[in-house]
Amino acid sequence: MVRSGFFTATAGKFPADPTMPTKVAIVDYGTGNLHSVKRNLDRMNVSSVVSSDPDAILSSDKIILPGVGHFDTAMSKLAELNLIDPLNEAVLIRHKPILGICLGMEVMAKRSEEGTAAGLGWFDADTVRFQISNQLRYKVPHIGWNQVNFKKQSLLMNKIPDGSEFYFVHSYYLKLADPSDILCESTYENDYPSAVEKGNIFGVQYHPEKSHDVGAQLLRNFAEL
Repeated sequence: MVRSGFFTATAGKFPADPTMPTKVAIVDYGTGNLHSVKRNLDRMNVSSVVSSDPDAILSSDKIILPGVGHFDTAMSKLAELNLIDPLNEAVLIRHKPILGICLGMEVMAKRSEEGTAAGLGWFDADTVRFQISNQLRYKVPHIGWNQVNFKKQSLLMNKIPDGSEFYFVHSYYLKLADPSDILCESTYENDYPSAVEKGNIFGVQYHPEKSHDVGAQLLRNFAEL
């Protein structure tokens, strides 16, 4: 199900918790939406920093990898900023929880139809473009509110009802080799993974920072993992 419009609920009204010890590094690699994510965390009194400093990422408790834009550009910027090795160390060796948002989820794949650069390869997956038959009804990019349907239990979705709606802006999604990595599915003419989870690695195709109360709850859940 897809709909347009906005929730009538006011976003981000959660009880303040100044004792929450979590420190979240929001990776700045020039892809946008960084400060929207940070503002959401600030409203919850979650300590966070926007940074492209590898030391800041490695010293954090958790990591958010946001992003909008082109796959190859994102991977090029991560390489230019010398962030790929620190991210691999933080995620694969130190097992820090990481949340990829939109493009930040897509670069967790091995490769993308959007370009020729190698992805981070944390999921056995390709990032593929929507192939739409009914182009009068389903436009690409997919922009707007859409339901997510749970495929497995996850602390990331705590207090979020199955079938909740999040805000999407994307033309690509992850085609996964292992269905057990799928956390949520959505439908845009066909079913596709709208969230993934493997151990400490989480990704969402939608934008929680633009998804009002339900998105704020997801960011709170990640901060409390």
